[in-house]
Amino acid sequence: MNSVSCNNQIFTPSKIICVGRNYVEHIHELNNEVPDNMVLFLKPNSAIAAKLSAFDQEALHYEAELCFLVKNNRFAAVALGLDLTKRALQSRLKNKGLPWERAKAFDGSALFSEFVEITQDDLHQLSFELDINGTLQQAGDTGLMIYKPEEIQEEILSFMSLQDGDIVMTGTPKGVGQIHPGDIFTGKLYRNGSPLLNTSWQAV
Repeated sequence: MNSVSCNNQIFTPSKIICVGRNYVEHIHELNNEVPDNMVLFLKPNSAIAAKLSAFDQEALHYEAELCFLVKNNRFAAVALGLDLTKRALQSRLKNKGLPWERAKAFDGSALFSEFVEITQDDLHQLSFELDINGTLQQAGDTGLMIYKPEEIQEEILSFMSLQDGDIVMTGTPKGVGQIHPGDIFTGKLYRNGSPLLNTSWQAV
């Protein structure tokens, strides 16, 4: 089983719950419709990866997201994550009205920085940036989300139990794109405008 770390503790998520279409400008850049209800899908534990892959049967696309670690049924820690997507496959599946798992839940499709503990008050003060090869590609914050962290937590718990160590990925802002071998991804996470963590990955 794959694990993540938070304050020198190791957690083994039983599942990863992902929010789709949670930033309006990202919805528009993919020519999707704004959903009437929260879009949720799952990734298994085997999706967690230590390396950033540029290819898995087809070219992969990146989506940077605020991610929360669950403890005692609440969002107790935050990290920056990458949701990797087989975009061409996802488009074919969507056009046929089929589930996305083949394009979203494959092994190696989720990467996470170290998790940092936060308070409930911090949930409204989080923002992030993703640079690729020194150029800003994505920037997001909780204020831009259609569904805020508390709403996401409440919606998930309305039909699914959460275990300590489970991860919730909250959606991506505009600026998604293809990963190329050798690309350097640098993520910066902020709390109330102050740096909270930095992380980096090099695509292979």
